[in-house]
Amino acid sequence: MTLRAEAKPRSTWCSLTQAYPLNTLAYVQTHPLHIRSFGPSIWAAVPELALIELGYARDDIEKKAVNLAEGENFAPAFLKINPQGTLPTLEAGGKAYLSTAEVTSYLVAHASNRVAVAPGTDFVSKIHEEQYDPNFPILSARDDDELRSKASGFSMMFIQNRQDALAKHSGASQSANHREFYDAKIAENGRVLSIYQAKAPENVKNSFFEYSRAHWDTLKAFILEELPDILPESGFLGGDKPGEDDFHLAAWLARIVFVAGGGDSEKDGVRAIEKELSRPTPEKVESYWTAWSGRKSWQEVYANGLH
Repeated sequence: MTLRAEAKPRSTWCSLTQAYPLNTLAYVQTHPLHIRSFGPSIWAAVPELALIELGYARDDIEKKAVNLAEGENFAPAFLKINPQGTLPTLEAGGKAYLSTAEVTSYLVAHASNRVAVAPGTDFVSKIHEEQYDPNFPILSARDDDELRSKASGFSMMFIQNRQDALAKHSGASQSANHREFYDAKIAENGRVLSIYQAKAPENVKNSFFEYSRAHWDTLKAFILEELPDILPESGFLGGDKPGEDDFHLAAWLARIVFVAGGGDSEKDGVRAIEKELSRPTPEKVESYWTAWSGRKSWQEVYANGLH
């Protein structure tokens, strides 16, 4: 799971978290696209949904897993390709596409069978804003009880593995060109690790709690108040079938339901979020989830449950 979000000025806590020239169809058909991804990553799920919806064949794509849970994205060899150390990353036509938005837009523009979907809008940038970061809730803690629970589970392992990988790779001879990246990540991740290890000052811990509560409040307000105004009465943002905006929103919503305690990708799975909302799921949000749950792409990407 990559902890990254773009747009507004980055906070210490969340930092842990187009038109492209068309190549010829002949190139796409004879040169597989190279995608670096990771199954449990929320943003890597966006191009996974797109690949299926756009009709890409298995032979069109060469995938390589980069294990975020082990900090493999911090290896100098990967940073040479993507200096941001994030997934997904696509290499095509001698160029690297480094963000979820870039990767997905490329796939939409270059679908070899010319599957037409509604192109992305400003909504793509909106859902990637830091205030809506779907990764931070994995590490967030709103009180001591939640912190103790997460400090004994996956969240602690994830943060510790990141710190270990950063320490290891930052000392490699090939890391010299990425010194600023490593120094920033070691400091940022280390501050959260210190909170999990109960080594941070009380005021730092309380600031983390406050930020975590505010972040969840923003997510809940978006789902309850903004998203119903954005979603159509039925179907998708892109119309009768998912468009580029939908690939991003679907993965985002799946992650939020997951961190709220849900795991079921079936049509009623979205209701797990009511634990956090403290009220019924908005009708349009439930309808949108139901529309996705019946599609082959959704069923394949979330075959083993939400993530």
